Amino acid sequence: MTIIKSITYAEAIYEAYDYLLNNYSDFIVMGQGLWSPWYVGDTMNGLDKKYGKNRVIDSPVSENATTGAALGAAIAGLRPMVVHPRMDFMILATDAIVNQSAKWQSMLGGNKKLPLTIRSIINRGGEQGAQHSQALHSWYAHIPGLRVVMPYSPLDARDLLISSVLSEDPVLYIDDRWCYEFKEDYVEISELALEKLKPKKIRNGSDITLVGSGYSTEICVQLGVKLADNNLNADIFDLRVINPLNLSTIIESVKNTGKLFVLDGGWKNCGLAGEVIASVSEKIDSQYITYNRFTILNSPAPSSYKLEKTYYHNINEIYNNIMKKIL
Repeated sequence: MTIIKSITYAEAIYEAYDYLLNNYSDFIVMGQGLWSPWYVGDTMNGLDKKYGKNRVIDSPVSENATTGAALGAAIAGLRPMVVHPRMDFMILATDAIVNQSAKWQSMLGGNKKLPLTIRSIINRGGEQGAQHSQALHSWYAHIPGLRVVMPYSPLDARDLLISSVLSEDPVLYIDDRWCYEFKEDYVEISELALEKLKPKKIRNGSDITLVGSGYSTEICVQLGVKLADNNLNADIFDLRVINPLNLSTIIESVKNTGKLFVLDGGWKNCGLAGEVIASVSEKIDSQYITYNRFTILNSPAPSSYKLEKTYYHNINEIYNNIMKKIL
């Protein structure tokens, strides 16, 4: 009997680090709390002991300086990653990311490669409140010159991390701690060309198109199950890469289903969900397509558990809204 091994999202990220550190001597990683599960979950346990503290570097609490140091290492010929355990505090490194990392290749006429990876972790819920719960992916996806990757599945978390590090461009890799316990059947590592990736189809359907990224894709999957109970089959896509957006397969799906619903764990105003809908609608000249987006409430995150239940996506509420739109 064949035994199929499964791997969690957190284990998959660990495997990516182990693979990169073992196979690429120019790869280094730096950031706060890299040896602490409290900071980065179980994604880097013991790597400093296995590969040395000159390659797994625990940094001072200075986000902008650490990101600037990683940028300098990339310019000097290394393949570095800087880790920000909370996206909220990565805001302090925005100058190094937006004004420096994203711009140098263009300013140097494309004559300089910049293999810098910035890993940022979304950490929500648990009554952490407004300053520790933000998903700011739409901010950074707005920036030309910066690839932005947001995996949902464990194997994508692993393979897209490897692909981000092997890219010759600056990449912001965003993982979500709400995904860390997700499991997937194990397959061997793949080195993917990041620039060739398209959204991944999670489920086939002909009645409705659902699109998510990161943890929002899990909401789409759960919605797909509920819709199937009502004899509605959803075409479900995980964006995976949110800058630059490649929506060709989603456009073809919407032409077939006539209905596009996009879920996003960020806010509505100037957000990813609106961008997906706008980009698809520009390519489909039809007044008969139904569009809708579901985002979190347009306010800072609450510190109350009961209010959090209202603040974040409610599957039943979204399902009921979808049914009102399509029936």
